[in-house]
Amino acid sequence: MVAPIRIGIIGAGANTRAKHIPGLRAIEAVQIVALCNRRPESTRAAAREFNVPRTYAHWEEVVADPEVDAVVIGTWPYLHCPITLAALEAGKHVLTEARLAMNAAEAHRMLAAAKAHPKLVAQVVPSPFGLKGDLVVRELIDDGFLGELREVHVHGFNAALADPAAALSWRQDAALSGFNMLTLGIVHETLLRWTPPPVRVLAQVHAHIPSRIDPESGVRRAVGTPDSVQVLTILEDGARASYHFSGAAPFGQSMDVLLYGTQGVLHYDLVNDRIRGASRRHGKTAVKADELEEIAIAAEKAGGWNVEADFVDAIRQGTPVRFTDFATGVAYMEFTEAVARSADSGAAVELPLDVSEAE
Repeated sequence: MVAPIRIGIIGAGANTRAKHIPGLRAIEAVQIVALCNRRPESTRAAAREFNVPRTYAHWEEVVADPEVDAVVIGTWPYLHCPITLAALEAGKHVLTEARLAMNAAEAHRMLAAAKAHPKLVAQVVPSPFGLKGDLVVRELIDDGFLGELREVHVHGFNAALADPAAALSWRQDAALSGFNMLTLGIVHETLLRWTPPPVRVLAQVHAHIPSRIDPESGVRRAVGTPDSVQVLTILEDGARASYHFSGAAPFGQSMDVLLYGTQGVLHYDLVNDRIRGASRRHGKTAVKADELEEIAIAAEKAGGWNVEADFVDAIRQGTPVRFTDFATGVAYMEFTEAVARSADSGAAVELPLDVSEAE
């Protein structure tokens, strides 16, 4: 007999409904036993939809429930830290939605709490970008396809914030999302799987649409996070990297990572999970960008979304968390905050951030 794992859901938002709840319900002897949303009516509706037996008005009640073994946090970032700290202290395993926290200080507190409770699983919902071809990229890099890494370019343009008439999103409310901006942290997390971390950051940010209507108050407010971000970094191995993100691009949307080395180049189209490249190790010489060859992602090497099963395996079998542990979450939160600090000051910011600075 497999011992049951009883899950409490705090925040049944879009990703929780689409991914976490179905994923957990598909696993043997996993039971979703408690649920709490921001509002009583949405809590009741979600409980009816997913047949959850107990509902609570406050997240603290889910954490305190002695029949809950693990907590899934699907809230906006402003609650990730307090819920995580309380849940770990109460002896609950934690799976928290990305982004890990509001800022680096919170991220460090969460990591410290996870280390203080080593028998409990503390996992962050990973960046979904690049999961399919991750193993292929890692193997190519390990085999010397790139040679010595020299240049990295990260590009992410979408239309999520292109409509000036659209209401203020929680993602643009600094009180709810903190330093998180666009898909910067999530794509940086993907990049950390393949490259050394940055040690220096120089950034500028901008809001092309500087104010929006708050849907709850009906009042026009200044947006709290940018819709355009540009970052220059130096990586730990001396390579240089540039990031350019925009949420205000109504046409030509794309999301790509380009890795340039002394022996080759890799291009990962993160939207379509398509890898292309060229390498001297494969007999190539000068190759233009539009002449890069397709690199197949074989079925046996293709990764994918396995977050809920990984969480349960970590609880039941002690399997180490690979996608994504709290230490990785701290790394991308430090990077995100460094971008914000640099943009605010106009000066470069060194990484890793000093913990006392983060506090």
